[in-house]
Amino acid sequence: MQVTDLMSTEIVTCDYGVSLQTAVVRLLEKNVGSVIVRREEEPIGIVTETDALFAGVSSKRPFEEIPVRKVASHPLVTVTGDTPIGKAVEKMKSNEVKKLPVVEGIELEGIVTITDVAVNYSEIMKEARRMAEQRDRWEARKADIDEF
Repeated sequence: MQVTDLMSTEIVTCDYGVSLQTAVVRLLEKNVGSVIVRREEEPIGIVTETDALFAGVSSKRPFEEIPVRKVASHPLVTVTGDTPIGKAVEKMKSNEVKKLPVVEGIELEGIVTITDVAVNYSEIMKEARRMAEQRDRWEARKADIDEF
């Protein structure tokens, strides 16, 4: 299973020059957990609900006074659509992120989240079992050929 099998293609974005208020309004309007920050259409960062809350509490300033570019996590950790789900999960773990924008070059194609993985866990495990069974059959066949 690849990232394209799980990713959402409805991506919420904002320009890097807007306030955190604008980004948070988009989060709430679209009922999502993150906004991809763009500069001239290129994805350059991400603002999550947690990022927004931390910025508000730590700065003690209204969201409209906080530039989103100061809050966005960057550099953006991304994957391509053909990345196997297992590799995407490893990348999430090693980078301590829960969301991976899916890109092709600088084009934003979607986003895959740890929630997407959890919701599809049973299908992912079925595919992993099928692949293991296929590997076992090939190894048994190779052993038969080696003995031939």
